[in-house]
Amino acid sequence: MEFGFSEEDEVFRAEARAWLAAHAGGEARDRRGWERVLGADGWIGLGWAEGGYGNRTATLVQQVVWAEEYARADVPSRSGHIGEKLLAPTLIAFGTEGQKGRFLPAVARGEELWCQGYSEPGAGSDLAGVRTKAERSGDGTYRVTGQKIWTSLAHEADWCFVLARTEEGSTRHHGLSFLLVPIDQPGRIEVRPIRQMTGTSEFNEVFFDGAHARVEHLVGGEGNGWRVAMGLLGFERGVSTLAQQIGFAEELRAVVRQAVESGAADDPVVRDRLVRSWAELRVMRWNALRTLGGSEAPGAPSVAKSLWGRWHRRLGELAMEVRGARAAVGPREWSARAPYELDPFQHLFLFSRADTIYGGSDEVQRTIIAERVLGLPKEPRG
Repeated sequence: MEFGFSEEDEVFRAEARAWLAAHAGGEARDRRGWERVLGADGWIGLGWAEGGYGNRTATLVQQVVWAEEYARADVPSRSGHIGEKLLAPTLIAFGTEGQKGRFLPAVARGEELWCQGYSEPGAGSDLAGVRTKAERSGDGTYRVTGQKIWTSLAHEADWCFVLARTEEGSTRHHGLSFLLVPIDQPGRIEVRPIRQMTGTSEFNEVFFDGAHARVEHLVGGEGNGWRVAMGLLGFERGVSTLAQQIGFAEELRAVVRQAVESGAADDPVVRDRLVRSWAELRVMRWNALRTLGGSEAPGAPSVAKSLWGRWHRRLGELAMEVRGARAAVGPREWSARAPYELDPFQHLFLFSRADTIYGGSDEVQRTIIAERVLGLPKEPRG
């Protein structure tokens, strides 16, 4: 089974590859500036043009082509992907015309960056435990109070879409609403980066202390936040999954090269694990292509997440094994100026430990599959 690209798709691929090659380096090193460069040349919001909000027309297959070429290119990781890949399709599906007109063009131009206010200290993989509150006041705003955690790129974002309780006394998935909240509210919003064991700080804690959100920035209606939030999670498993797999393939190639150079590939057990990793990655690609653009079966996102999360974690472990004792030594001597530096394999190993936790832990994904796909009895709740 292989995915077919038409002649028109290959022309699009050549255009995308040439543009990325021409713009690598220079302005591409400034992530916020890079978003504006992408937007100015029409590479954000592919396929939105039909609604009048995006930059250029592109079929679903061509969106796959762009995602694959981007993953292969020597350009920065995106800081605008949360707005483009999560917020935008959610607004297209659930938002008002006013909300679409206000927010989608700014995302398409690369001018406004977004973060996702879902997880909390007591509500990570189980979002129904959200405790952040939003109380409607008489001045046309909601006042948001609570804490979010593991909020990716909040330190760079201009806006946050927040899942909060708007109904006093509500529990579980009832009484939740989906609000668009501006981040720049000194004294009302505080963002604290979380330093990870990789030494980097992509994630943040976000504290809301009466932060303002306008009533017209409520998406999907009051009390319908669970429906909107679940719709958004479905968009999270789309074209971006295929681009992610391109990155995985590059990492696997690097591990194979290291295994050959170090002699680890002479071990038949290591060779078996390398071949198994390659085969499993191909299966994940075929599964993603099989479900792309179709109506997703219940549990399909959970199957995909549990597959790639465990696969990537095993790859990190394999990367350490093929390097042998050198895996425990940093690339440079530590100093006061550079106390914590990792090589790419060490970063892969440490960061991939989180893959089976964030975005819904393996345990929660298996529960979803058991209950919604296999029809097993629901897990008892206290």
